[in-house]
Amino acid sequence: MSLILRDPKLLVLLLAGSLTTMTGGVVAPILPDMVQQLELDPGLAAILVSMHSLTLALFSLPLGILADRIGRLRVLVASLLVYAVVGTAGALMESFWPLLATRGLLGVASGGIAAASLGLLANMYEGEARSQALGQATSTLTITGILFPLLGGWVGATHWQFTFYLYGLGLPLALIAGLMLRTKEKTKPSAVERSYKLRQVLRRPYVIWLLITLGLASVAMSSVVIYAPLYLKATIKAGAVLNGVVLASRAIGAAVISAFGASQLAKSIGVERSTALGFGLMAVTLGTIPLLHQLSLIMLTAVLFGVGFGIVLPNLYSTLADFAPAKLRSSVLAIGTGAGYLGQFLCPILLKPVLSSSGLEGVFYVAASVSLVAGLLLILISTKTTFIPPHPPAT
Repeated sequence: MSLILRDPKLLVLLLAGSLTTMTGGVVAPILPDMVQQLELDPGLAAILVSMHSLTLALFSLPLGILADRIGRLRVLVASLLVYAVVGTAGALMESFWPLLATRGLLGVASGGIAAASLGLLANMYEGEARSQALGQATSTLTITGILFPLLGGWVGATHWQFTFYLYGLGLPLALIAGLMLRTKEKTKPSAVERSYKLRQVLRRPYVIWLLITLGLASVAMSSVVIYAPLYLKATIKAGAVLNGVVLASRAIGAAVISAFGASQLAKSIGVERSTALGFGLMAVTLGTIPLLHQLSLIMLTAVLFGVGFGIVLPNLYSTLADFAPAKLRSSVLAIGTGAGYLGQFLCPILLKPVLSSSGLEGVFYVAASVSLVAGLLLILISTKTTFIPPHPPAT
């Protein structure tokens, strides 16, 4: 908070960066209403929630390179403007394919926001102040991950189209950013310097498996975000507001364990075991969703699922960072982020055949199996891997 009070520019960057969590968070609670009123196929409609994940994963790196070349602020302002325009345009679409196009463009804009805002933030601070600022960014994303599903469900309770108008927040933020963030940007390292031995790192079998595991974790997480609202509407007649509350409960569990328990658990029983434990908790809670019809038990299950995911994600990123030299850490973690978003996008595509053949119950059972297998294989592969810390390049 002291950083924010001393420098309002940080607050602007945090608000702009938080829009990336709003991209999918506000739409998930209103998906059942969209399916019903627009007469969409439920399997295809689920892609609307995750389409932005694919385009964000594909365009965040090139837009980051563009930001380094022409200026981060220019890319940030342009991305915020595009975000506002294509996001609110979704309210005017009345069929699947135009909606899908706007969702894809929204992901591109989100990729530009993420790349430019992170670049500006890292350029504003040095040393401990930079670490504190990045910590503020992480906290903001966690908090908004809780708030945006609630906001989307509340605004969409009257009509699902109203939720899309929330994307218009990108317009005032673009104006504020353009006025407040003008500064002389420092020169970034060359692409050659930042890509030192990247191929060698990515060739390690354990690193490859970590990236795959990040994708599998996102598949399991997205199965709840996408299909739980559809299941709750079908079983307990849950509306947009209640769906938002359930999704927020999942985020609360993840936020609490990530902040207060994940690192301590890893120190106590080891990173691989704690990660496997998190996957196991995700598997158990996913497998029990089709058996629950009481709201109190559903809420408890959502929180426990979030706890499992909150154990898994920080440990996977921490382990991935350990395999990267310091000069490559940002690049490697960016690839991990892309793997996670790719998993979010692939989730409805992979689970659509299951939905068609076995219904929503089958979707949760398959997602539970994915979580269980990911945890078991992580332990198995780690026991056969000898960790050799990366060495910095010779100077």
